[in-house]
Amino acid sequence: MNKKSLICLGIGATALMSCSSGSDTSRPNVILLLADDIGYGDLSPYGEPTIHTPQVERLAQRGVRFTDAHAVAATSTPSRYSLLTGHYSWRRNDTGVAAGNAGMIIRPEQQTVADLFRQKGYATGAVGKWHLGLADKTGAQDWNGHITPGPTDIGFDYSYIMAATGDRVPCVWVENERVVGLDPTDSIFVSYHTPFEGEPLGRTHPELLTKLHPSPNHGHNQAIVNGISRIGYMKGGRGALWEDENIADSITEHAIRFIEEHADEPFFLYLGTNDIHVPRYPHPRFVGKSGMGPRGDAILQFDYTVGAVLDVLEREGIADNTLIILTSDNGPVVDDGYADRAVELLGDHRPWGDLRGGKYSNFEAGTRVPLIVSWPRKVKSGVSSALVSQIDFFASMAALLGVLPEEGAAPDSRNALPALLGDDTEGREYVIEKAGSISVYDGEWKYIAPSNGYAYNKLTNTELGNDRQPQLYHISTDLGEQHNVAAEHPDVVERLKQIIADNL
Repeated sequence: MNKKSLICLGIGATALMSCSSGSDTSRPNVILLLADDIGYGDLSPYGEPTIHTPQVERLAQRGVRFTDAHAVAATSTPSRYSLLTGHYSWRRNDTGVAAGNAGMIIRPEQQTVADLFRQKGYATGAVGKWHLGLADKTGAQDWNGHITPGPTDIGFDYSYIMAATGDRVPCVWVENERVVGLDPTDSIFVSYHTPFEGEPLGRTHPELLTKLHPSPNHGHNQAIVNGISRIGYMKGGRGALWEDENIADSITEHAIRFIEEHADEPFFLYLGTNDIHVPRYPHPRFVGKSGMGPRGDAILQFDYTVGAVLDVLEREGIADNTLIILTSDNGPVVDDGYADRAVELLGDHRPWGDLRGGKYSNFEAGTRVPLIVSWPRKVKSGVSSALVSQIDFFASMAALLGVLPEEGAAPDSRNALPALLGDDTEGREYVIEKAGSISVYDGEWKYIAPSNGYAYNKLTNTELGNDRQPQLYHISTDLGEQHNVAAEHPDVVERLKQIIADNL
């Protein structure tokens, strides 16, 4: 039996669970398992018959599967920022897709979800993909020393992270704000402006690309690491470089270690997987298993990570009192920079399900994401159509812990804990999202504000949902957003426009 403190969980001033009659409930461990670029149709519990993810199914059978869950943005950095801070990323102009040497976007003075857990005595950890910047300013990182500010400054006791993404330098692990395995005689240098003399690039030395070649015109043709060219320029740190085929295992192993080390106390773990973000180069034991090439194989690799987490929780005897929230940072993209035959081998698989668009898009497939919530001690298994947004994770965890956020913290987050636990079947009145334009969706109607952006991204084959005219879709009857009915329903347009105006 684990030695856990006992508290009564509250939602504001209202008790979530009764503490009478000897029914004290241990504080749950909480794992936020954030997938990367996994679409609404990429996981088998969501009904696509072309892929089988048994471990995700195992989780779904022990929890609630949501059908109308939304990220705040259709790309990684702004989505993750909003999830951890409860602050809409579009309120700032510096939350776009971060470079590998970006300064830390979440400022130390901002309260985060991790701060809430730390305040209540939880052990807190961040493992895996970060993509929220490090150090005070862009390009100011001391990659050869202590990289500060970092996760420690925003609530995490422990961190083992990728600075950005798999396709951006530096291609090293950063543990507790220091590069892992760095030889002090082989210093790391990173630039996103100027190549380093003598360092080969993908565009000039394609013969050195032994694992993957970049797709034409995507920009993934700069520094070569591990036989794969990346975005950005890097020199040195050769002993610290990751091996792409081992990224998922490294993330999984460190997550398991964190759980094992803190199994006798309450913990919060932010677990960001790299699957299925490019470059997709799965471990050999997954290669060829999906029949869909590296993208499908990476989905199976992600499924393995989910299973490994479930297994360690069971071994430690803490599975029943662990709240797991599995979701994705944004919707899917098939070709996002590397010639891995993902389009050719996709076959009948539909990563977006019945939705239109994908990553980068204002349409539903950009921001409607998988969401599964499991807490066997509290949550009954089932399916929920409640409208939920990742912006509410902050306030919901505050309610779970019985913590009042600091003044000014998480201004856009609302307590959605009853919906996440399956007790509220309605959820939010509306969600606001941002891609090329801003949109609002109330569970029936979706309005996309006019935009001068491109309507179509040829490189990724994505309909971006930008239009100079207002767009209105009756999602209840037109899930695929095929019929713009803004002209027929000016009253609905004005009502939804007002919601946006009220939130600006």
